[in-house]
Amino acid sequence: MTRLRPLVLMFAFALGAGQLSCAQETIDIDAQAPTKPFPHFWEQMFGSGRAILSLRESYREDMRAVKKVADFRYVRFHAIFHDEVGVYNEDEHGNPVYNFAYVDQIYDGLLKNGVRPFVEISFMPKKLAFNPDALHPFWYKQNVSPPKSMERWDDLIRHFGQHLVDRYGIDEVAQWYFEVWNEPNIDFWNGIPRDKSYFELYAHTARALKEVNTRLRVGGPATAAAHWIPEFLKYTVDNHVPVDFVSTHGYADDTVEDMLGTSENIPMDERVCRAAAKVRSEIKSSPTPSLPLFWTEWNVQGMHQSRDTIFVGPGVANTVRQCDGLSEMMSFWTFSDVFEEGGPIPKPFDGEFGLRAKGGINKPSYYDWGLLHQLGEQRIDNDAKDAIVTKTADGGLAIVIWNLVDPDQHGDTRTVRLSLSHVAPNARVTIDRVDDEHGNVLKRYQAMGSPLDPTPAQVEQLNRETALPAPEETKLQSGKLELKLTPNALVLVKIGSK
Repeated sequence: MTRLRPLVLMFAFALGAGQLSCAQETIDIDAQAPTKPFPHFWEQMFGSGRAILSLRESYREDMRAVKKVADFRYVRFHAIFHDEVGVYNEDEHGNPVYNFAYVDQIYDGLLKNGVRPFVEISFMPKKLAFNPDALHPFWYKQNVSPPKSMERWDDLIRHFGQHLVDRYGIDEVAQWYFEVWNEPNIDFWNGIPRDKSYFELYAHTARALKEVNTRLRVGGPATAAAHWIPEFLKYTVDNHVPVDFVSTHGYADDTVEDMLGTSENIPMDERVCRAAAKVRSEIKSSPTPSLPLFWTEWNVQGMHQSRDTIFVGPGVANTVRQCDGLSEMMSFWTFSDVFEEGGPIPKPFDGEFGLRAKGGINKPSYYDWGLLHQLGEQRIDNDAKDAIVTKTADGGLAIVIWNLVDPDQHGDTRTVRLSLSHVAPNARVTIDRVDDEHGNVLKRYQAMGSPLDPTPAQVEQLNRETALPAPEETKLQSGKLELKLTPNALVLVKIGSK
């Protein structure tokens, strides 16, 4: 990778045009332009590995850390019914035996830390499975079989839902979401045929939950690559099956053919939101056009271990820009590298999904979320494809700007000039950034010798050395501000109301 130069702040007109060697762009911003609501849909929910991991202190430490930088309200994980959680057993006569001891510890731990579960109902307890040997190749070998008895499955769901209501109260559990299964259109479900057998499972699950209390919110189909939405909604309407929300998944490096069903040449940076727009249109065209859409798994493209790098910030910001208004919540997969689909993580930086690496090391993406969190909740429309302009509660402006360069490309430093109207021409400005020199832990980790198992002292040092400094403070000059953005820089500019 080409060595990235540090981002340098420059004021308008401080240098003549002939002295600027990088590409230039002007972004015009009217501070009094109409606004629209901008709920922070990208930071309200995160994914994580599987249920039992949430009992680990490392998981909970990462959860608390991410809560400090993001409006983290829900977490979604797999396998609440995995045998390691111990929910379902049978006695010597073959009668069901339920045990929610670990379920309680799992959900108690979330709630104690201010996070609610987005309950993914999966996978199949082996003693309830039609095929006890139908194990997925993930390291923890979850069972992906349909149940041997739908009546037994219904009973498990009723006991599960009733236990949660009894323990936490309906006013609390009514604020949760219950999503039936995970990606049943691929190898996480081996019912035959996959779609019709899943729809039957969904119907039984949704009806059983509503028997417990009609306020419990249930939805699906939780498919990979935005599949099955029209078919699922048609099934629920035709068969009078309750559905409170639609959920599906899509990643930037899913193929266009798989996720969108076309042969178009669509850049990876646009695929997630193109798919979200497709699904939103499918919902609107269905007999239930007002259902909310939750994008319960997504991430930026992962080639060249990019998810450990500063690329994530611009990739996320660009997705937020495009997906605004398409999904009520988008669940980034994942908030933590406490994650074991392929087995225990062997070293801190191996291209995994999370915001924090093994041992609790903050990646650049951790700091990116901290910058994006500071955006206001009213957005000002702007044509720029590399900026989001918002109004803050105190009447000021919060703007993020980025220089997106894909992991397999080499980019140049760009100069961006902000030209603002209807603000004080010399208004106070603060600037934060994540770039090659700010919030980027990889250089420091390599300088440390790239330890496979960093000590707590080394983790503390890495986090201390990469913590973002206090914002730079300056003022507009005649209503203008000029910035240089190195490749994959993400910059937050806040402009006071006076």
